[in-house]
Amino acid sequence: MGAGGRMPVPPSSKKTETEALKRVPCEKPPFTLGDLKKAIPPQCFKRSIPRSFSYLISDIIIASCFYYVATNYFSLLPQSISYLAWPLYWACQGCVLTGIWVIAHECGHHAFSDYQWLDDTVGLIFHSFLLVPYFSWKYSHRRHHSNTGSLERDEVFVPKQRSAIKWYGKYLNNPLGRVVMLTIQFVLGWPLYLAFNVSGRPYDGFASHFFPNAPIYNDRERLQIYISDAGILAVCYGLYRYAAAQGMASMFCLYGVPLLIVNFFLVLITYLQHTHPSLPHYDSSEWDWLRGALATVDRDYGILNKVFHNITDTHVAHHLFSTMPHYNAMEATKAIKPILGEYYQFDGTPWYKAMYREAKECIYVEPDREDEKKGVYWYNNKL
Repeated sequence: MGAGGRMPVPPSSKKTETEALKRVPCEKPPFTLGDLKKAIPPQCFKRSIPRSFSYLISDIIIASCFYYVATNYFSLLPQSISYLAWPLYWACQGCVLTGIWVIAHECGHHAFSDYQWLDDTVGLIFHSFLLVPYFSWKYSHRRHHSNTGSLERDEVFVPKQRSAIKWYGKYLNNPLGRVVMLTIQFVLGWPLYLAFNVSGRPYDGFASHFFPNAPIYNDRERLQIYISDAGILAVCYGLYRYAAAQGMASMFCLYGVPLLIVNFFLVLITYLQHTHPSLPHYDSSEWDWLRGALATVDRDYGILNKVFHNITDTHVAHHLFSTMPHYNAMEATKAIKPILGEYYQFDGTPWYKAMYREAKECIYVEPDREDEKKGVYWYNNKL
């Protein structure tokens, strides 16, 4: 998937599950962001337009090939085989489109090129195609990067404290309840977050990514929210015209189901990057940016690491240096790991096991009880 030149995850990254669940240090680290930057080869911070476009074009070509095969050959298959062909198409197309989503996300971080207008143009086009309001999410996501790990100011996947758990929480704390909650989260979580800020930071007033006057945004950003909405409306109109010409079933099979796969993966990836029994959270008395950025975890998705342009297994480096292009993140991760030491967290648990384990273990956060560190919170699941 255009991953040439990347370096593999060093074997030392692999940990047993017991080691991976061990709490990372929550004290102020003995290194600075400057120390980490000095350890990274300077070329890792260089953005290349040809190289960035090579990944995007590669993904577009692959997605177009899947579309061509589905539209021209699936109707020729025996019905019994088509029942297998369509799920295969949905899974493959959804994964490739997730890779395109990741590249558009890079544009929001100004990691695609040295030109902000080019990044915003590419990001607007391809996020809109995936029904993501580009500028709206760019600004809220930037605030997430500015406040990661803060119980008061982080933007999304802010963990609840025990007192905030609803009365029915204990009735969902069982295998069936976890499956139901995970299903709702992965199917409806992304649109509900965009439309109604579900699972996001509490705001005074209606906080929607589609509402230009939402309290999420300041006055300088509101015009661009209109532009994001216009991009979504344009794509919706295009989908309407396609459905009118080819039928709703065709539109749903070729675009709708792969989009559900994209939404599943982006919620899953984000959830697992910031939800882990070993990661601390901080209140305002203890939080600082560096420790918050380090309160993330790299995960292993197997071959999907490459399909998703390594957003999965280089997330720590991404939070530290978000303008670094994805194709240099593996080299940067290898360079900073010796300095990070125990502050670096990698969990190689397969994602399909990890999502259930985290849903079981990470229900709420409570103040540190082991070392009585004020302002530091850890996950617990005892209801």
